[in-house]
Amino acid sequence: MIGRKVSHYVIKSQLGEGGMGVVYEAEDINLGRHVALKFLTPAMAGDESLLQRFQREARAASSLNHPNICTIHGIEQFESEHFIVMELLDGESLGDRIRRGPLNLESTLTLAIQIVDALESAHSKGIVHRDIKPPNIFVTSRGQAKILDFGLAKIDKADRLAMGATADSDIATAVRPKDLTEAGSTLGTVSYMSPEQARGQVTDARTDLFSVGTVLYQMVTGVLPFQGETSPVVFEAILNRDPVPLNQVNPSLPPELNRIIAQALEKDRDLRYQSATDLKTALKRLKRDLSSSPSGRQATESSAIRARGAVATEHSVAVLYFENLSGMKEDEYLRDGITEDITTELSKIKGLKTFPRAMVLAYRDKSVTAGQVGKELSAKYVLVGSLRRAGARLRINAQLVDAATDFPLWSERYDREMKDVFEVQDEIANKIATALRITLSPQEQQALSAKPTENLQAYDLYLRGRNYARRVGRQDLQFALQMYENAVALDPNFALAHAGLAKVCAEFFYHFERHQQWIDRAIIATERANATGQEAPEIECAKAWVLFASGNYREAAEKMRTALNTTPDLDGGYYLLGRSLFADGRYQEIVDMMEESMAHASENYNTIVPIHNALGALGKKEAKLNFVHREIAVYEAHLKKVPEDARARVLLSGKYAMQGRFEEAKKEADMAMILRPDDSMILYNSACVYCSMDNLDDAVNAMKRAWEAGYRDANWTRQDPDLQKLHGHPDFERLYPAAA
Repeated sequence: MIGRKVSHYVIKSQLGEGGMGVVYEAEDINLGRHVALKFLTPAMAGDESLLQRFQREARAASSLNHPNICTIHGIEQFESEHFIVMELLDGESLGDRIRRGPLNLESTLTLAIQIVDALESAHSKGIVHRDIKPPNIFVTSRGQAKILDFGLAKIDKADRLAMGATADSDIATAVRPKDLTEAGSTLGTVSYMSPEQARGQVTDARTDLFSVGTVLYQMVTGVLPFQGETSPVVFEAILNRDPVPLNQVNPSLPPELNRIIAQALEKDRDLRYQSATDLKTALKRLKRDLSSSPSGRQATESSAIRARGAVATEHSVAVLYFENLSGMKEDEYLRDGITEDITTELSKIKGLKTFPRAMVLAYRDKSVTAGQVGKELSAKYVLVGSLRRAGARLRINAQLVDAATDFPLWSERYDREMKDVFEVQDEIANKIATALRITLSPQEQQALSAKPTENLQAYDLYLRGRNYARRVGRQDLQFALQMYENAVALDPNFALAHAGLAKVCAEFFYHFERHQQWIDRAIIATERANATGQEAPEIECAKAWVLFASGNYREAAEKMRTALNTTPDLDGGYYLLGRSLFADGRYQEIVDMMEESMAHASENYNTIVPIHNALGALGKKEAKLNFVHREIAVYEAHLKKVPEDARARVLLSGKYAMQGRFEEAKKEADMAMILRPDDSMILYNSACVYCSMDNLDDAVNAMKRAWEAGYRDANWTRQDPDLQKLHGHPDFERLYPAAA
């Protein structure tokens, strides 16, 4: 199809494929503009009822002239092919946007008001969409919502006659089996259906408002209000169960939003919002109150920070991960390390706000515009760039872009020796400050010019070590230890490498070998890091690990809180704080800081482990099940980048098991065991998976092997809710006895 000429359109590329049609980008050679063409699939083109529905979709949408509804330019036929000519949009679907995590409150309200305003217009013309869901809502690069696909639209009889439609608007068609039940019974995607749709009853405008409530819930939480592995289970939830209240999923959200969504999701449509106008009014009033009230503004900002972004400041910069032009996977640690270090350098400038690495991680290796990132994160400026390493040379391109205009304020190309990488980072920070007219203080200039080490090879080893250490597994920690040892051998004054060495030794003691020599080595390494005269937060993190591994959980937690107060993006900081609080039995504190922890997790997926365990220890079953969806997204995204990470695989396995996806759970656990057959952490987490599957014999056997491999922490093990089913088993009690 690509390159083919259809009438006066030249097909350029395929944009997507749905249940009824395929959408292409095309050039209208008569008017010299690019449009989207939606063709009915060949399998359906011969069905007269499907053709009528296809044409009805176009007529329904073309009768609507609204900025938040995708514009239909015309319905055309070329030879035997029927197609709709539509407005070509630049951006992404709301579904793709939600997959990266919850939206901040400001963005949610802005988009929701636009969506409901569009429905208000459609309803006034007697048109009910009946399939409102994130994939049918497009968000342009400028943050404008556009409702798509009126293929299931129900048109009132009078309006249908006025538009010249002859087909019955309730004719059902073949779409994806997972989305719909059999033709003729219900229409729409199951998870977003209203109760009346689920029952196959007559629908009206209030049906769309229920679906909007479902979409709103998902926008601010990242999860669906009605969940299940099969359509009947989802139907049962829609008909009979209430969703988990918003304040339990995200306590930072305003109570009024919870009330609005709850009313939109009323199962009795007489108790629901009676019109799109009513719902739009409630949303606009909430947005106004939050904007005008100091406490409201604080709540909005808090929610934004905890979800995806923050309120834009005059000088706020989102540093996107640089593109690795070499294409070599082994260079990604260098790309990631340099990007993260540039972020750290910029954070030293008091007049400049930088965004946590976790917030920009979703954009790594994605084709996004500065305007799109700026809108989603509320960033004033975006730093983009690329790097290519060739032997001892490094080429870096960097560009600071105004997110509102997509206009570059500053750009530079650096072609230097690898040994000059620190000067390049320093120069980029200084050039950005100059471009934004920020005057640096002498202290800031001194901080920017400071180098972590004079030895580039030591720096390279340090970045490799940090990359391995995040995986926690026995072999991975051993690799990290080797990298750090080689780094300090090359530069005995490299404080960060000494701190990394101390941290790894403490972790190895805690997870694998309870020999005092590991603690002694960790203490010596922290002393050497201190002796360099540096006061890096990484050194405090290493000291906290020594305290934690030695059983001083409360002291470890307090030391980490102090470090995170000044450096919230500290690598692994929230993970250790969470572990310390959990070991000290302070579960609610972990849940209270959950969103803050997630916002700063960045590459360190370990951060979510204590959160999961704390929710279980507190008996928050629904909140824990909701959190599992977020965990799975984190692990799956990480494994696309690092498929050899056995720990991530076994943790993902456990989450699959919790959802009853036992076949997938076993597959991931088996792969983890193949990758790391003698790793006590893999064995421990495999036991958790077996417990989730009620396979207690294999679970006890895995815990025996974990004990033999060096895992001896009875305190953590007995508090882990995933292993509660083993309590009372004689072999388990013998190896991991309860405290006296």
